[in-house]
Amino acid sequence: MKVYIHAELLKLRRTFTARLVWLAPLLTLLLCAGLMAGSFFQSASYNWWYTMILPGAISLMGIGIIQKDRKKLNYRAILGFPTSLSKVWLGKIGAVSLLLLASSLLLLAGITLSAFVFPFPAALSLKDSLTAASLLVLTFLWQIPLCMFLFMRLGMYGALLLNLLGNVIATVALATTELWWVIPYAIPARLMCPVINTLPNGLPVPAGDPLLEQGVLLPGVLIALGWFLLLSLLTMQAFKRQEAR
Repeated sequence: MKVYIHAELLKLRRTFTARLVWLAPLLTLLLCAGLMAGSFFQSASYNWWYTMILPGAISLMGIGIIQKDRKKLNYRAILGFPTSLSKVWLGKIGAVSLLLLASSLLLLAGITLSAFVFPFPAALSLKDSLTAASLLVLTFLWQIPLCMFLFMRLGMYGALLLNLLGNVIATVALATTELWWVIPYAIPARLMCPVINTLPNGLPVPAGDPLLEQGVLLPGVLIALGWFLLLSLLTMQAFKRQEAR
């Protein structure tokens, strides 16, 4: 699989998709510095990241990696080679997963360094910041195969619109309810409540609120990873059918 992932990453060199790795976290940090600089800069950065910036970035990353082959004679550039389409698809998922990880690490670095610029009591500890970044990577992975599949079926605007709407609606309507685990879009926002002590709307979680309980972290991650595995397998089968067309 390393060969397939490496091949996909090479295709993305000097593309907008690759630039999103640093553009997305930079936009997040600049946005929060302009609007909410101060003691809540770090928690606000994570809040903007998972509610708006990351859903858009991950959608565009998934779209970009499929679009690269789609432009080349409608996938014939890969269909003509004696290679496993299953591995090609999984290689694409793996490549975007690495882009997601790299982008999240850059955001983590920026937020950590911001403590020297905004040294206020409300700053997150390095442990909480690392936990938040790790949880967001794990709970957003499942959107990668989904966005790739949506682009193949609905095109760029359809995939981008549906994924953004799914994130926004589920975050607003379900993240703070007992049904947060039903729709995976709501999981990241729910898990961030006890980690960064911030509600999806950006306000602090009240002291003693049940949303601060950390018992949801492991179940949330397992559910999200389950969706990632399921969607990876289902979309892989759909991609393999390209060969028959």
